[in-house]
Amino acid sequence: MRAILTAVLAGFLGLWLTAMAAFAQDLSALARFAPDASHLRERANGLDLSLSISQPVPWRVRHLADPPRLVLDLREVDWTGIEQLEVPEARIGGLRAGVFRPGWSRLVLELKSPMIVTSAVMQTEGETRIALRLDPASEAEFAARADLPDPPGWALPDPADIARPSARGTGPLVVVLDPGHGGLDPGAENGGHKEADLMLTFAREFKDALLREGGSIVVLTREDDSFVPLETRISIARAAGAHLFLSLHADALAEGEAVGATLYTLSDEASDRAAQTLAERHDRDDLLAGVDLTEADDLVAQVLMDMARSETAPKVDRLALALRDAIRAEGLRMHRRPIQSGGFSVLKSPDIPSLLIELGFLSSARDLARLTDPDWRARMARALVGGIRSWADAEAALRGAAAP
Repeated sequence: MRAILTAVLAGFLGLWLTAMAAFAQDLSALARFAPDASHLRERANGLDLSLSISQPVPWRVRHLADPPRLVLDLREVDWTGIEQLEVPEARIGGLRAGVFRPGWSRLVLELKSPMIVTSAVMQTEGETRIALRLDPASEAEFAARADLPDPPGWALPDPADIARPSARGTGPLVVVLDPGHGGLDPGAENGGHKEADLMLTFAREFKDALLREGGSIVVLTREDDSFVPLETRISIARAAGAHLFLSLHADALAEGEAVGATLYTLSDEASDRAAQTLAERHDRDDLLAGVDLTEADDLVAQVLMDMARSETAPKVDRLALALRDAIRAEGLRMHRRPIQSGGFSVLKSPDIPSLLIELGFLSSARDLARLTDPDWRARMARALVGGIRSWADAEAALRGAAAP
């Protein structure tokens, strides 16, 4: 395999060098900062910071000492325009923002005197806005805040302790279920219901349904209400030797028609950018099964992943059709465009067939009623199990082997 790939690389290297130079100019970010709709204002006894961003992302606030600073960490925000914020010089010594580790951005306020956050809220209905209230504090109060440990679930989880099953194509079907969001990232919310909680409940029920059917090993990317970074979810699937990765969501949309289940595949444009992003961010043994990329540079890794994805993409398309047909056969409501595509980070593993399933939309009263109905969830789980089995049987027939 290595010899064949090397020969192919020699032919495509020049084209990829040109393409990668263009990619390098772009910033990959989940959310973008809106300077015109943001402010940092002084009031009688403190400061109010209001930040408008294009969509909700996981975030946290920390106090750091020596010198006193307020730190706001967010998942992939493009801070272009942050210099436009007017800074109250009597209280703020400096303001800066940028990337502080792969996939995460940081905003830092240098404080001229100790101040602590007394209120921190992310508004997600309508526009997404982070509102912080800062009030003066004693040095002792600030030091106590600065000494607090990281919140539970913030640190990257340890590698999944999972026994690796047999090679793909033989043995049990390994399904990784990814309940979206969790921990400090609750996802969409409506009427006291959180997307993270609803998806964890469904994932557990879905897992039980798959195990009752038999012939499968099922792994969840999180077993409780904890925060798992997007890159780590892919790593868990890799450690499990997944044949299939399904990310479970129930979003909320303010406008337009948003009712019923939707199946999302990775779009062609996002696939191109995915190779670059994965090569930059992942450990080399997380990128492709069976290929040693330890010494390969980003360009080589990107080409190899593109080749792997060209083989995986048809499997994903067939999986989406199988699940769509199974959901419809169960008589469950689907979106008027039941199969769509997008640039979702959790779908970017090149050689693991991956789908994102929007089970419904929390912004829809009808969908929320379904998602909180155990009978409806059981029917949806049954439909998905049937669709997965039909897909696995069809794939086995295509390669002339017994279904896993």
